[in-house]
Amino acid sequence: MTLLGYKKCQRWTKNSRTYPVIEAPLDNYDIHIETLIIGAGACGMIAALSAYETGQDVLIIEADPVPSGSTALSAGLIPAAGTKLQKNAGINDNPEIFANDIRKKAKQENDFELERVLSEGSAKVIEWLIEQHDLPFSLVEDFDYPGHSERRMHGLPSRSGVELINSLRSRIEQLEIPLICQRRADALYALDKTVFGARLRLPDGTFETVSADRVILACNGFGGNRTMVSKHMPEIDRGLWFGHSGNQGDAVIWGQGLGASTKHLSAYQGHGNVAFPHGILITWAVIMQGGFQVNISGQRFWNEAQGYSEAARAVLSQPEGIAWTIFDSKIAKIARQFSDFKDAEAQGAVVSASTTEELETKCNLPSGSLESNILDIPYGGTDRFGREWANAKLMPSFHAVKVTGALFHTQGGLDVDPATALVRHTSGGCFQNLHAAGGAACGVSGAGDSGYLSGNGLLSASVLGFIAGKSKTTAS
Repeated sequence: MTLLGYKKCQRWTKNSRTYPVIEAPLDNYDIHIETLIIGAGACGMIAALSAYETGQDVLIIEADPVPSGSTALSAGLIPAAGTKLQKNAGINDNPEIFANDIRKKAKQENDFELERVLSEGSAKVIEWLIEQHDLPFSLVEDFDYPGHSERRMHGLPSRSGVELINSLRSRIEQLEIPLICQRRADALYALDKTVFGARLRLPDGTFETVSADRVILACNGFGGNRTMVSKHMPEIDRGLWFGHSGNQGDAVIWGQGLGASTKHLSAYQGHGNVAFPHGILITWAVIMQGGFQVNISGQRFWNEAQGYSEAARAVLSQPEGIAWTIFDSKIAKIARQFSDFKDAEAQGAVVSASTTEELETKCNLPSGSLESNILDIPYGGTDRFGREWANAKLMPSFHAVKVTGALFHTQGGLDVDPATALVRHTSGGCFQNLHAAGGAACGVSGAGDSGYLSGNGLLSASVLGFIAGKSKTTAS
C-alpha cells in the first residue's frame, strides 16, 4: 500500500517534542481504511491479526523504523489460565483462579469485569496464536512468579520480548497486512464521540491524512513522559526509565482532549532488579528461587517475595538508590533460560565468587555481611520481613548483581468497555469507534505499583488487542 497526497503541516511543539492534538474532521483525506491501528507493539499486531480474520481492511502505523515498543524490552511472557500446555503439564488452572490472583494482588482496586474478561480470554488468545499463527509458545515450568498461585506464564523459546515482536511481525508480513513504519500519528480528527481518522507525520515533516471507520489506540502509556510521570506517580520519578522512549502518553492526551474517561493514572509497573549501570533486566526468578537483596551496607531491607514491581521503590529508597541481588549457581542455571541474563553475564554485570568472603570483597560489602544474612534466614520458616522461605539454603558458588529501581510501564490509562475495548466518555457511554488496548488502556493492577501481577501488561495487550480487533460494534 502506498500513501499519497503529502502536505506540509504546522506542528504544535514544546521542548522540541511534537504533541498529539485533536482537530476537526476534514472534507477529504488522502486514503480511507476500515480499521486504523496506531502502534505496532504486541498489542497493535495482535489487534491487526484479529481484525484481519474478520475480513476488515487494516492498516497499522508505527512511529519507529521497525516495530519494537515496550514488548521488545520485556521477557515476552503472557499469563494464561486453562491452556492445553498447562493441562499437558498437569497444572489444574482456570480463569476463576487467575482472576482471584489478579484481584488479590491489586487489593481489589481493579475493575472486576475487566479482570474477568482478561482471565477468561487469556487461554483463547494463547491457543489462537499457537494454532492459527504458528507462534511456538511453551509454558514456564521451573519457577513461580510472585502472586500467581499456578504456573501460567507462556513464552517463546528465548523468553524474549524481541522474539515475540519479531514473530508477530513475520506473521503480519506473511499475511500481507499493511504495516507502515516511520509514521507518527500527531493528530486525531474527531467530533463529539466519533473519530474520523488521523494525521500521520513523516520524518521529513510532511504528513498524510487517513480516514477510518474505526481507530484502535495501541500506542502504549506515558512512562517516557517525565512531566506526566512526575504528576501522577512522583514516587518513581527518579527511577530509571526502562520502557520505550515513544511512550509519551499520546493516547491519554488525546483521550483527555476528547472527553474520554481515564482511570488509575497513578498505577505502574516498576522493577527493582535492573543491572546497574548496564541497564539489563535481571529475571526475578533469581529472587523467587531463593535469592535476596542487600543494600551497600550488606543489610537486607524488605520482603523480596512481594514482587518485582514493589522492588523498584524499595531499592530506590536505599542509599545511592542501589542494591545487590545475591544468589547461587543453582539459581543462575535456571536464570540462563532468559537471554537477558546471559547478556548480563556476557557484559560482566554478574559477579561470581567461590565463597561469600570473596563475593563481599568483589562487591565492596562489609566483611561477614553476606554469610550473616544467609545464616539469619529461617529456611522452612518466615523471616522478620514476613517472607516465607521454602527454598534451599544458598550454596557455593555465589553470584551478585548490582541493581537499581526502574519504571517499566504505566498501568493506568483510558477507561474501556471490556467487551469491546471501546473508550468510555466522561458524559457516559462510549465513543462510537475509538478503541484502546494494552498500555493505552487502564489495566487490572489497581491504583499503584504493588497491584502489578507478573504479566499484567502483556495480558492486557494480548487479550484487549484481540477484542479490539474483532469488535465491529459501536456504542452510544
